[in-house]
Amino acid sequence: MANERKTEIITRRHFDKFLDVLDIEEQSSDNPKIDKLLKSASKKGGGKGYPEFIITYKTNPDLLIVIECKANPIKHESINRDKYSEYAVDGVLLYASYLSKGFDVLAIAISGETKRELKISHFLHLQGDKKSTPIFGDKLLTADNYLKGYLKSPEKFRQDYNTLLDFTKELNEKLHSYKTLESQRSLLISSILIALENDAFKRSYASHKKPENLADALVKTVSDELESANITGKKLKNLNIQFSFIKTDTSLSKKDNVLKEIIDEIDENINDFIKTHKYFDVLGQLYIEFLRYANSDKGLGIVLTPPHITELFSELAQVNKKSIAYDNCTGTGGFLISAMKQMISDAKGDEEKIREIKSKQLIGTEYQSHIFALAVSNMYIHQDGKTNIINGSCFDADTIKTVKSRKPTVGFLNPPYKDKKNDIEELDFILNNLETLTDGGVCIAIIPLSCMLAKKGIKLELKKKLLEKHTLEAVLSMPEDLFHNSKVSPVSVVTVFTAHKPHKAGKKTWLGYFRNDNFVKTKDKGRIDLYGTWEQTKKEWLNLYFNRETKKDISLTKKLLPNDEWCIEAYLTADYSEITEEVFKDKIQKYLAFRLLYNLLDFEVKTTKSSSKISKLVPLSELFDVYNGLASSNVDVLEESESNSHVRYIRPSQSYEGSVAGYVDKLFIDDKHIYSDYTLYVSTDGQGSHTYSYVSSFEFVPNSNVSVLIPKRNMSLQEKIYYSICITKNRYKFSYGRKPKGDRLKKILLPSIPPEYVYKNIFNEVFDNWKKIIK
Repeated sequence: MANERKTEIITRRHFDKFLDVLDIEEQSSDNPKIDKLLKSASKKGGGKGYPEFIITYKTNPDLLIVIECKANPIKHESINRDKYSEYAVDGVLLYASYLSKGFDVLAIAISGETKRELKISHFLHLQGDKKSTPIFGDKLLTADNYLKGYLKSPEKFRQDYNTLLDFTKELNEKLHSYKTLESQRSLLISSILIALENDAFKRSYASHKKPENLADALVKTVSDELESANITGKKLKNLNIQFSFIKTDTSLSKKDNVLKEIIDEIDENINDFIKTHKYFDVLGQLYIEFLRYANSDKGLGIVLTPPHITELFSELAQVNKKSIAYDNCTGTGGFLISAMKQMISDAKGDEEKIREIKSKQLIGTEYQSHIFALAVSNMYIHQDGKTNIINGSCFDADTIKTVKSRKPTVGFLNPPYKDKKNDIEELDFILNNLETLTDGGVCIAIIPLSCMLAKKGIKLELKKKLLEKHTLEAVLSMPEDLFHNSKVSPVSVVTVFTAHKPHKAGKKTWLGYFRNDNFVKTKDKGRIDLYGTWEQTKKEWLNLYFNRETKKDISLTKKLLPNDEWCIEAYLTADYSEITEEVFKDKIQKYLAFRLLYNLLDFEVKTTKSSSKISKLVPLSELFDVYNGLASSNVDVLEESESNSHVRYIRPSQSYEGSVAGYVDKLFIDDKHIYSDYTLYVSTDGQGSHTYSYVSSFEFVPNSNVSVLIPKRNMSLQEKIYYSICITKNRYKFSYGRKPKGDRLKKILLPSIPPEYVYKNIFNEVFDNWKKIIK
């Protein structure tokens, strides 16, 4: 007969080895908080319930380990996990769901009466989360490994990062109230983090009686720490200038306890995060957060790459302990920190190699002095290559010579996006980075999509130069709102080049559609991995990339010339088989509903016979002539119709009704810009509106961001509605950075002949159904 006590004895003996760090309770708890949370956690419903073991860490009371045991391995886990009293997994997850209201919970299910047959499952249920996540493997671990695994888990990182963002918001509001400039807030944080590395300062800062003395001590400590890290001469002088504002800031240096309280809070909230989650660009994220709350767009000067993308770069480049990484547009050092993290992981505890990585294998150039100060601070906080960051132009001959002498094998960059006519081209920064790399080195850059679309001018010449000297391995289209947290919205792509290997004729480039990373925009925390799906998404992306897989609507390979569009969107073909009869019927119903709502039912539906020809995909321009509308500056738009000569003025919109911008007087408009009922039109602009296509129920005038399509053959209303669905189906191929205008619109491939169901009298079907409802 199965004996659960045997399972409990095996479990107890394992954890008894760690009683110096653990407290173990069996089927009860003296902790009133735990007792309260379990007051209605009975596995049979109603009343209290307790797992076999409740384990707490003496030094980390926020984490609980709860264990449920079953003698028979068959009773390990039910299919639906809802037999709480019978199965180990079901029961322990029930307890975790109650205890997670007040703790982070590591739930362990154990079944079997001998060590040999033991079956073990681990789950992590963080406080406030709705569900648990599988973690670890199927073996019992040491207390230390459980704690380390918990602290380093992606789930715990996400929780801690969200807490950090909450604190950042509060800190930003506090610094705003103290009138500290947005551009100086990250510098203040970085100076405090550097000073806290000094034991003498950490012990004594609270004892300063006068705020000006504390401000002086802070700045001096930072200078001393940087000098001790071999940062001297002009570089140290420039850094001292950047941090000097602390000594003159009215609130920081004059008001009692202001600076002291800020240091306290940063030590508790930010320093702890850094110690737990090493090699994360904390200052970069603080900078982005401060920018998010700034009053002006791009108020602090640069657009920083989100950390999940900087880590993706290192994995795409297969950075290892031998790599030497260079970023010629360093910013706060996000790419270098991600590269360092991967290098050190590959060093596998080799301290001598880790020192070499930190001192010799991370190189950066940053032009802006205040951003350079953040980069140096960031590297210092992580105790690494701060002396290898150059404050100057990456195009300077001496800088190029210095970087080349270090023989970098990997280049990363997010160049300044060109804003003015005289600004340096983004592709020039890529060429500059490639120039410094060793032969066969990998350069990965994130740049505006517009750079990849050029068919003339300087951008085309730079595309030619790139292929003449280097190999374009891949282009990955990124999410449209990737830079949401930096308050800018450039549609971007990631490019991968192999240095100093000319692009061979016939060489195919791998193109990826990575427009959905499953991040979510939130009000308080910006764009985040809300549901914890990024790790799986990243894994799928990397598998596709390294295997050069071709996958429908996601990836393909293509021979590219300089005047081609270097992005996957230009070569995707929509799947029109997904437009079923039901989808078509739904569109007809919506069209009729609009006419009914606005009393536009005085119209005639003419049916046509289907063609006996075989349908094939043809360019839109073979089926339609394309005409553009009138700019709003050329017409007077009224909110309401005031006479019979007023017609609707159409704009881009994601809804049919929303496309009506107002009314214009057709008496003052050239007839060629006035279109009749039943006319097909397409939105060609607007991030939320482009590519949506409709058939009009009224006479109208289109604006300049709407294209009108006039059939080249007789076409019924049903056929036009079908083609409007087809055109909208192509929306995923376009963006605010690549609009469906001009030739791009004309080249959209469409079925030459609609499917058979389009020629049915679906209008009558819909009307008949409506009549039944009215009855």
